[in-house]
Amino acid sequence: MAEGRVVAVAGIDTDIGKTVATGLLGRYLLEQGRRVITQKIAQTGCTEISEDIVKHRQLMGIPLQEADRRGLTCPYIFPVPCSPHLAASLAGLEIDGRRITAATEELRKEYEYVLLEGVGGLLVPFRDNETLLDYLQRAGYPLILVSSPRLGSINHTLAALELASGRGLAVLGILYNRFGEQDAVIAEDSSRIFSIYLKKHGYADTVIDLWDYREYAPGKGPDFGRLFDTLNA
Repeated sequence: MAEGRVVAVAGIDTDIGKTVATGLLGRYLLEQGRRVITQKIAQTGCTEISEDIVKHRQLMGIPLQEADRRGLTCPYIFPVPCSPHLAASLAGLEIDGRRITAATEELRKEYEYVLLEGVGGLLVPFRDNETLLDYLQRAGYPLILVSSPRLGSINHTLAALELASGRGLAVLGILYNRFGEQDAVIAEDSSRIFSIYLKKHGYADTVIDLWDYREYAPGKGPDFGRLFDTLNA
């Protein structure tokens, strides 16, 4: 079996909805008959199995997997809820990108798709001299961005697109987390701006709305097909 594809899912900021987005992407691929697993680069603020991985499995409608119990789906877990570089330092450790890559490669042997959820935004540091963006650039993984209509999101989203483009990363599209939006006019305008800048950087004009995940019954979730059409083009 050919090795699976890795797709990174990164937020424009922390607490933007990337965990729910990753879980819904995983469920979509399962419903398409694909073998898919989700992975978290690092998790802070918990112990044992990553709480984000647990959420992914709940959204996908499957139990925890053997790869979860082996630690392959989240190679680093730290108890203190702070930036990964500091959480690792407080635990007397340093995050090594090679360990993350090795875990991803193991998963690629068993699955058609590995959805790799990042930590915070693109410039969150793993350690003092390495950011998530540095890691993704070296790996060359295509990227899905998670944004929202909240105040500041236009700036953060356009900055993320600029960074990704400057590092040569393929952006498959933007998942637009509209749950909890306060102003429909602002939300629609932000979506319009995102489309303009996706095209400006040579990316497909793919902005997909996400609403409260509790509204999505099995088989009735968002249609993410355009993201994967871009990947397979």
